[in-house]
Amino acid sequence: MANVNIKINGQDLCVDEGLTVLQAAQQAGIGIPTLCYHADLALDGVCRVCSVEVKGQRALCASCVYPVSEGMEVLTHSPKVRNARKVIVELMLANHPQDCLICARNQNCELQAMARELGVQDVRFTGDRKDIPTDSSSTSVVRDPDKCILCGRCVRTCQDIQSVGALHFSGRGWDTEIVAGLGGDLADAVCVSCGQCINRCPTGALKGNDPSAKIWDAIYDPAKHVIVQTAPAVRASIGEEFGMEPGSRVTRKMVTALRMLGFDKVFDTDFTADLTIMEEGSELIQRVTKGGVLPQITSCSPGWINFIEYYYPELLPHLSSCKSPQQMFGTLTKTYYAEKMGIDPKDIVSVSIMPCVAKKFECDRPEMYSSGYKDVDYVLTTREAAAMMKEAGIDLPSLEDGEYDAPFGITTGAGAIFGNTGGVMEAALRTAYELITGEALDDVNITAVRGTDGIREATIQVGALPVKAAVAHGLATAREVLEGIKSGRYKDYAFIEIMCCPGGCIGGGGQPQPTNEEIRKKRIEGIYAEDGAMELRKSHENPAIKAIYEEFLGEPLSHKSHDLLHTTYTPRSQRTVKSEKPTKVQID
Repeated sequence: MANVNIKINGQDLCVDEGLTVLQAAQQAGIGIPTLCYHADLALDGVCRVCSVEVKGQRALCASCVYPVSEGMEVLTHSPKVRNARKVIVELMLANHPQDCLICARNQNCELQAMARELGVQDVRFTGDRKDIPTDSSSTSVVRDPDKCILCGRCVRTCQDIQSVGALHFSGRGWDTEIVAGLGGDLADAVCVSCGQCINRCPTGALKGNDPSAKIWDAIYDPAKHVIVQTAPAVRASIGEEFGMEPGSRVTRKMVTALRMLGFDKVFDTDFTADLTIMEEGSELIQRVTKGGVLPQITSCSPGWINFIEYYYPELLPHLSSCKSPQQMFGTLTKTYYAEKMGIDPKDIVSVSIMPCVAKKFECDRPEMYSSGYKDVDYVLTTREAAAMMKEAGIDLPSLEDGEYDAPFGITTGAGAIFGNTGGVMEAALRTAYELITGEALDDVNITAVRGTDGIREATIQVGALPVKAAVAHGLATAREVLEGIKSGRYKDYAFIEIMCCPGGCIGGGGQPQPTNEEIRKKRIEGIYAEDGAMELRKSHENPAIKAIYEEFLGEPLSHKSHDLLHTTYTPRSQRTVKSEKPTKVQID
């Protein structure tokens, strides 16, 4: 690529042709404030906060979209630029609620930080303000349009990264707003509940539907036995809420914190991730050897399940019939665990801590009552769990290490890597290899399916059997894969992993903010480090998994395991989300 010579604030720079002024400045260590810009998203240039002076141009230029050119001279913080930015932010604040102290994004709000950075201490503009009701109709996502600054990040996320389009601009001028679906409630739109819009919103206009008040009530109810499970991805991210570096592994400190909150038992979702591998791996082997529907596609990501139910219901037979680890765990706590501990299932309150807001939708699905009760009662995101800890005065980084409780505390590295894109595939192949060949797998690090490329394809030799596999993350890439299945592109493939969120669960909609590619990669590294430090790294070697089959389930794909650990999927209308108990499709 050719180079161009430019000046920024009098500094001579030689930069790549094709960069924007913002990118060139960032490479030179020169900060330019942004709001509508996000590294994950296509450029838009909406908010103009990043405006700069370019010599020879009559008006200020949006640096996030303005390309560099030979001989360009740029001023990033001239009086004209600084005054323009301050006016833009003041205009935003003039129509923004002044309730920062009680906002979910207080002290982590980009608009708040921007006002502070620009020295805004007074808003010179007054007049009418919009007053749009908060939309809390969705089980997963709460929208507060009054806090929206119309940056469009949520719209671009939903359209470009997830290819769903549940959010879009409506109206013009003063009447412009971002609406869901046809302009009604989010629950009536074709929304997959992934929460990726939340991750990229710069203010408190989008947040998760938080059940923590109900969980506090349950904890303080002496008649209730309140248990909690922690997802693989949470252990490498919750530390960020306490000022730690992304990817910091705080697994055992988190256990101590949850016990301090008052949970009666603290369990690990990695246990049922291992169980998922036993069931899903056995299902894959059965399909390969007995002529089932191939390729088999993973089913542990609820946003992805919502997506295929809406957009590709004809491909539902490709899905594994396994429930997600969260829901397997919920079922077992109110059957196996209740029986083992002599507790009435109606007195058990099952809570999960997930990196994902779609898990809130998943636990409310009518299919998820296999125990005879609601299998998982409440889902907290990583952010919400951290907020409960802070409310209780708990400083996570300073805690001593704790240990998970039996019987759902013995886990493997295979369960841990479920948090990463490619992790379910790798965990399944570690077990499938040994189940098919009867031989030990010398190197459990199956690096061919690792990475953060949108779609990764590999052929893994399992004994004499070459297994063609693919991995995708983000729903726009999932759409590519599904179109490939329809066209016959993947007809020779045995196994495909699809995760709803970029990076997998570590990039989920309930994770700490901000999120970007660099942060996701650090979390991924943390999860692989967790795996590498484990004594057991294959799901089928987990002694607690062997015990639950011997004592309760019998064997993988048994009648009991089908009743409790497997499910069916629901073709959904693209016109509405609210429906009666869904028609079920049996997956053979």
